[in-house]
Amino acid sequence: MNQLQQLVKQSIDWLILKGPSLVFILAGTFIALALIRLLSRRISVLVTRGRLTAEAKKRAETLASVIRHILSAGVWIIALITLLGQLGIEIGPILAAAGIVGLAVGFGAQNLVKDVINGFFILLEDQIRVGDVVKINTEAGVVEKVNLKLTVLRDLAGNVHFIPNGNIGVVTNMTKEYSRYVFDIGVAYRENVDEVIEIIRRIDEELRADPEFGGDILEPIEVLGLDKFADSAVVIRARTKTRPIKQWGIGREFNRRLKKAFDEAGVEIPYPHVTLYMGEDKQGSAPPMHVDLKGGNPDQGGA
Repeated sequence: MNQLQQLVKQSIDWLILKGPSLVFILAGTFIALALIRLLSRRISVLVTRGRLTAEAKKRAETLASVIRHILSAGVWIIALITLLGQLGIEIGPILAAAGIVGLAVGFGAQNLVKDVINGFFILLEDQIRVGDVVKINTEAGVVEKVNLKLTVLRDLAGNVHFIPNGNIGVVTNMTKEYSRYVFDIGVAYRENVDEVIEIIRRIDEELRADPEFGGDILEPIEVLGLDKFADSAVVIRARTKTRPIKQWGIGREFNRRLKKAFDEAGVEIPYPHVTLYMGEDKQGSAPPMHVDLKGGNPDQGGA
């Protein structure tokens, strides 16, 4: 009985001595976790910036979840180490063992860590979203999935590309906020460039007035002018501004109508021309050239 009384007394003394610090540590831990949850919600609101789209919410929730879990893990580790110290347990050997294990895991999972860090900044900077058409390194396609680990693209042929975020170098987003379609229109040298530009502007006006296409065109066509003198044509460059992902449909329809208008106006869309020049000697004479139009042998009477 005396031993029991002594054990109870020692327990009470220990609680009186250590209890307040333990309660303080636990209370601080739960307060820190509550602040982390509040911070993650603030970050979610900041990332969406008033955008209510499902993709913006998904992106904000992903970032907030990552930040919440990382900070929460850090708080629990600090709290656990502090509690062990208050309980009189030597934490030096534990920290040393944890450091060795962490180093081994770090070497084995360095590619995963690289993927997660790069994916975090891709989401944070809103570089790509599901539904965008992008080119990543050498692959291009529609983004079907993007998370901290990898980005999934499906190209025009239906092939699916799984790209680890750690391997992503340059990202070309062709459908962020708006899109453009660039026209390089070649016509024969004999054509009047000003008349061709007028036809281009007229086709653009007709296309913007069409209910099927007009809603996807954001601005009148911008004719940049005569861009270059090619081998068989003069090239006029223009561009149009459309809603995201609509540029290819608008561009194809514009080209179809422009070809029809050129045919009606007699504007020549040239094909490559080749001029043959037979070299002359110093006396001004050139060697004979035999042309066989029928595919026969000239020695056998072919033309």
